[in-house]
Amino acid sequence: MTPKTSKPETLAAQAMGYMEPEFDSVIPPIHMATTYKRAADLSYPKGAVYGRDQNPGYGQVEDLLTHLEGGAASLVFASGMAAATAPFLALTPGAHVLAPKVMYWALRSWLTGWAARWGIRTDFYTSGDLDDMKRLARPGETKLIWMETPSNPMWDVTDIAGASDIAKGVGAYLICDSTVSTPAITRPIEHGADAVMHSATKYLNGHSDVLAGTLTFAEEGDLYRECRLVRKEVGNILGAVEAWLLLRGMRTLYVRVKQASANALAIAEALQGHNKLEAVLYPGLERHPNHDVARRQMTGGFGGMLSIRVKGGMEAAVAVSNRLKLFVPATSLGGVESLVEHRASIEGPDTPVPDDLLRLSVGIEDTQDLIADLRQALDSL
Repeated sequence: MTPKTSKPETLAAQAMGYMEPEFDSVIPPIHMATTYKRAADLSYPKGAVYGRDQNPGYGQVEDLLTHLEGGAASLVFASGMAAATAPFLALTPGAHVLAPKVMYWALRSWLTGWAARWGIRTDFYTSGDLDDMKRLARPGETKLIWMETPSNPMWDVTDIAGASDIAKGVGAYLICDSTVSTPAITRPIEHGADAVMHSATKYLNGHSDVLAGTLTFAEEGDLYRECRLVRKEVGNILGAVEAWLLLRGMRTLYVRVKQASANALAIAEALQGHNKLEAVLYPGLERHPNHDVARRQMTGGFGGMLSIRVKGGMEAAVAVSNRLKLFVPATSLGGVESLVEHRASIEGPDTPVPDDLLRLSVGIEDTQDLIADLRQALDSL
């Protein structure tokens, strides 16, 4: 095994140094078994009972992610939504929670729809605004505060340590969606978060070929145990092949995020002030309203996501998207390829996202090629 005192980049590249014991294979095998042999005394001496909650491939991913995040335990799920909804499903009906107004749209829709029918009461605060969060938090009543930083797709940055103080003050858990930031940039547990969620479909896997989600916990306490029970009882488990592919993708996490972040910063700097744009939204720019917070808690760069607001509204934004040659018009983010998406048309009429906004997931292609592609599309308007 790779020494756990090694740097995160080393732990990731070597996937904790796990070797298949029979042949010392450098790459671990895929564990396809769904059931495991019982001993004569009816026990399971090696710990695995049934595939709905246990697979050796899960342990490899969870152990690596736990060390990368600086947590106590991790869980893998069938998708980002499965991971994100698990803490809410662990609450009792009638619980009060907080979530940002601008966030991953599918989870916001789930909170206002399914979760509301389940009896979970949600108030939405302004992303990046701790005063608004504190105003809405109810001592003894608020059970969970959900935050997303940077927030998708406006890229507001919320002070995790400040949010942690608010959560502790009212007796709530603080859970941070760090999908965009990744442990290569921010480790929310170090700033006071009780748990960290990733849509592992995105940067953790990094190759747009796996659906997966993860939760990492600061403590192996009630929150961890309840979320593990939700995974087992609801059956939101990751497939064996997907677990293997996720571990494979995580080996290159740090080099991919470093390149994507460098590309995104270069694009943001090149496009700010462009005469066809209303704004460039990226926390790495000094003019970003939350730049000081971002600089303090995003220590590995500012991420590979940014948005541009095109002068001329929706029609002009869609025209720019259609004229791009390297950026692929597609949903999702965090892969090695660059993507562009008109978010308002995806999210529908209730979206808080402006209709002139294009979200860019910046990949690891040549920096100047990407800048040139964006410039030619904007200049052709």
